[in-house]
Amino acid sequence: MPIRTDGRAARGPIKFLAFAALLALAAGALWRLDERSGEARPSGPPPGMSMTVTVTTATARLGDAPVTLSGIGTVTPLKTVTVKSRVDGELTKVLFKEGQHVKAGELLAQIDPRAFMAQRDQYAGQLAKDTALLENARADLARYSNLVQKDMLAGQTKDTQASLVRQYEGAVRSDKAQIDNANLQIEYSRITAPISGRVGLRQIDPGNMIRSADSSGLCVITQMSPISVLFTLPEDQLPAVRKRMRAGEKLSVAAYDRTMTEKLAEGTLETTDNQIDTATGTVKLRAIFPNTDEALFPNQFVNAELLLEKKKNVILLPASAVLRGPKGAHVFVVGKGDTASDRAVTTDMAVGTDVVIASGVSAGETVVVEGADRLRDGAKVAIKNPGSAAADKS
Repeated sequence: MPIRTDGRAARGPIKFLAFAALLALAAGALWRLDERSGEARPSGPPPGMSMTVTVTTATARLGDAPVTLSGIGTVTPLKTVTVKSRVDGELTKVLFKEGQHVKAGELLAQIDPRAFMAQRDQYAGQLAKDTALLENARADLARYSNLVQKDMLAGQTKDTQASLVRQYEGAVRSDKAQIDNANLQIEYSRITAPISGRVGLRQIDPGNMIRSADSSGLCVITQMSPISVLFTLPEDQLPAVRKRMRAGEKLSVAAYDRTMTEKLAEGTLETTDNQIDTATGTVKLRAIFPNTDEALFPNQFVNAELLLEKKKNVILLPASAVLRGPKGAHVFVVGKGDTASDRAVTTDMAVGTDVVIASGVSAGETVVVEGADRLRDGAKVAIKNPGSAAADKS
């Protein structure tokens, strides 16, 4: 057969090679399609297990789980008194500073007492006069009684004198009462603190006339220590609280700031209100706090957390280790050979960033905290916890 030199004879092999390449590409595409659909897979580990997955782990541990009830509360002083004058007069002295802590009975201000002293002197003079008249009347009554016994004086005169004695006795008692009242007015001119606490802003300055009818008063004293917090709880939680109170338990209450990030103070539950608010379905509770550092301020908004009980020796896991799926909660437990196994768990209450595990995991087992979304049951893992590299070098 003659050989052609125009190139046509070489086209046959080239076409064959191109067709073979197309067949190879089609076979590769079909292989990948079968691999995705799961209809035909080559022998070997399934997808997700063909390589080791790097994860972060934590150990299930035994701990205590506090059962708490939270409610919104307001800091409420146990005593708040508006200091008012009980007499009218000129305010001559103010002996306290705004914001000062005072004790019960401490002198706060002075009202000019001279008018009351003058009244007392007047009543004292009247008492002396009536006392002298009484003594004279009693002496006359004694003489008249002696004359009546000797039939030298009519009995009517004696009776009249006896009546006059009783009249002067009444006058003397009245004079003494007026003197006592004047002394009381003088005492009231000294305005003292009725309770111990912190003084607020001064409402009146020295030199002004102060009256007992003034509504604003001189100042307001608020007891700072101890102090209370009034907070509310849903009525459904009341029976559990009342049960422990009847048993004589002192329930602990913690006060947190508005963002629940800082604990301000710790106290104890004092009492509950005697009725439930039907409009909100809540009940008021009062907790007492020592507040020696005055971390709680009157009318401050706080979040109250009541410690109902503390569960001992429960299994705790980081909340991030628990996954949620159609079949419920589950975790990946790392076993021998660094193999992760998918295990169903039953969760209980949350404790901060942890969660209580009622069943499914034992204390001491290692669970995956980060990287579990890339795992399947039986997958190989490489544990790389924070600080593990430094520990290995050491």
